Amino acid sequence: MYKKILLAALLLLIIVLIVSQTRTFITLESAKHYQQQLALFIEQNFVIAASIYFVAYVLITALSIPGATIITLLGAALFGFWFSLLLVSFASTLGATCAFLLSRYFFQNWVQTRFGDKLEVINQGIKKDGAYYLFSLRLIPIFPFFVINLVMGLTPIAVRQFYFVSQIGMLPGTTVYLNAGTQLAQIDSLSGIVSPAVLLSFALLGIFPILIKWVVRRWKLTPSQ
Repeated sequence: MYKKILLAALLLLIIVLIVSQTRTFITLESAKHYQQQLALFIEQNFVIAASIYFVAYVLITALSIPGATIITLLGAALFGFWFSLLLVSFASTLGATCAFLLSRYFFQNWVQTRFGDKLEVINQGIKKDGAYYLFSLRLIPIFPFFVINLVMGLTPIAVRQFYFVSQIGMLPGTTVYLNAGTQLAQIDSLSGIVSPAVLLSFALLGIFPILIKWVVRRWKLTPSQ
């Protein structure tokens, strides 16, 4: 039992180090080294590892710590596409909602001072389009996600509405990033970076925001029946 707790703590520590010190990933070899260590731990302690990853993701998102993208890619590499999609989709939404609540009930003055200019823009969008505006922000991140989480806490939008719109709106982007993460997990050498599958995955990361922006624009221009 104590051994499992120590291993779980080690996993959490490695995740935190990956987030806070991305220089660890300067070389492909070091990235693969950590991946192999974590993969072995996950194979032996799957439930504990998944729980630790989920909690770490929620905390990172709730506390607005930079590095969610790295953790997303890591999750795909370690847990595979479909299970990581389940973990990341719910963990990111739960963490975003926690940040939303912290902003609304504890850090209103700080958020107002730090992001007042963005609050004015977002308030106008919410007033005009309601929850649809949040949905479009989740699909097209005009502002960083952590800024959206914090500033939305100062708008009139309901908590339940924020959660469900975020859950749906962030899913397409999460899917694209996790797909890229699964491809990165299969790279064994620098030559693998230029493989068609990896290049296609990263092309999707670049094309996705443009495509979604076009779809949203067409949707808004379509007259309601």
